[in-house]
Amino acid sequence: MRLATGARVMAEDVALVTREGPVYTGVDFTARPGTLTVFQADSGGGRSALLLTLTGRMRPTSGTVYVDGHELPGRARRVRRISSLGLMTEVNALDERLRVREHLSEAALLRFRPAARGLADAAVEAAELADLDRDTMVKELPALERRRLGVALALMAEPRLLAVDDVDGGLSDEHQVLMWRTLKGLSDAGLTVIATCADADALVDVADADVQGPLPIGQGEEPDDPPEDPEEMRPSAPFDDLARAEGPGERHTENEKEKGGDHRDR
Repeated sequence: MRLATGARVMAEDVALVTREGPVYTGVDFTARPGTLTVFQADSGGGRSALLLTLTGRMRPTSGTVYVDGHELPGRARRVRRISSLGLMTEVNALDERLRVREHLSEAALLRFRPAARGLADAAVEAAELADLDRDTMVKELPALERRRLGVALALMAEPRLLAVDDVDGGLSDEHQVLMWRTLKGLSDAGLTVIATCADADALVDVADADVQGPLPIGQGEEPDDPPEDPEEMRPSAPFDDLARAEGPGERHTENEKEKGGDHRDR
């Protein structure tokens, strides 16, 4: 699979704060094309919200983010078109009732343009699932194959920025190493990959000059005047529309189209 050239991502003092307190604060980094950047935090530490922000799917309350020169949140629609999400709880979970091939077919249908011949084969191979029987039911897949399938579905959108949440979740130490190798292979091929995890010990297996992190996600003290209006920290599109796809992996419905939601790069 010929991967698109990665997008440059720049974040300057980005934060998301609600009336309940900080979700994440002080995010400041630059990710070059062809690199893997990893953020580390425990569950509830703002990992998913940060990835949604960096891919144009959630508005921060302060700070500046540029993706491929597009400033967020103003150019969120463009950023969503060049970014994809791996599996993320409550956003684009796999349907256990479907077979692998059905998920791939659905991802092809959700693209903005017709899928090239062999795209699904290339995406599966890039996610290191070439030997997987596509007639397998999702409910029968082990954790590593599920995680890789999520990556394959995201790659169906041919993104320039790939965001993968909770890389280590539910995986053995050995499988964590294999998952990091999969993501490193994608960044080596040109993608910009940003990932999150709770345990980054296995990341050492792929560490080199093109791997950044693990970077801690801060949850500093709440500002004196936190936003009073929940609209100030709403997703760029209604959160329900995050299941809508701007690229494979994110589901959408005709109703969501009618509402004008411009989401999912899953």
